[in-house]
Amino acid sequence: MAYDKFNIVTSTAVPLPIENVDTDQIIPARFLKATERKGFGDNLFRDWRYNNDNTPKEEFILNNPTYSGKILVGGKNFGSGSSREHAAWAVYDYGFRCVVSSFFADIFRGNCLNIGVLPVQVSPEFLEKIFKAIETNPNTEIEVNLPQQTITIKATGESESFDINSYKKDNMLNGYDDIDYLTKMKSEIQEFATARPF
Repeated sequence: MAYDKFNIVTSTAVPLPIENVDTDQIIPARFLKATERKGFGDNLFRDWRYNNDNTPKEEFILNNPTYSGKILVGGKNFGSGSSREHAAWAVYDYGFRCVVSSFFADIFRGNCLNIGVLPVQVSPEFLEKIFKAIETNPNTEIEVNLPQQTITIKATGESESFDINSYKKDNMLNGYDDIDYLTKMKSEIQEFATARPF
């Protein structure tokens, strides 16, 4: 399933300065029944966003109209816990194209990269600078430049580089998932197969 290409995203950001956010908090297990990637955004951080009577919790950041954007800034160890792909699906379906943290759980990182969400790991010091910039001005814009592999606080010009696997980088730049990548190589695969002696 192809997704929107990721090149340079410049956006305001939603701060979630909570450490050890696990996948059950991102999307509770009771919402894992669907097999398509659609509709999970409605239940992103469901138990943090809503009371038992389904009324929004005013204190939770996603219910605060002051903050919005395509970038979610989380605390250290974001996406720990179970390996459910649905957590990444919920982040994407809600509208986030990038999650920033000082540390990601490996499986969550991989799930994000497979569906078009860029996990940007920064130093703890730079993460704190981002949080402070957003706290000072919620309209602060963050630029995430995938080709250059940099993240920049636009107001101050402070920037830091981030790492990404070259294969996943190429896929994100083209809007490919793993199947799309193989499909675009179909002719090469067929040529290779016909050249085999068996």
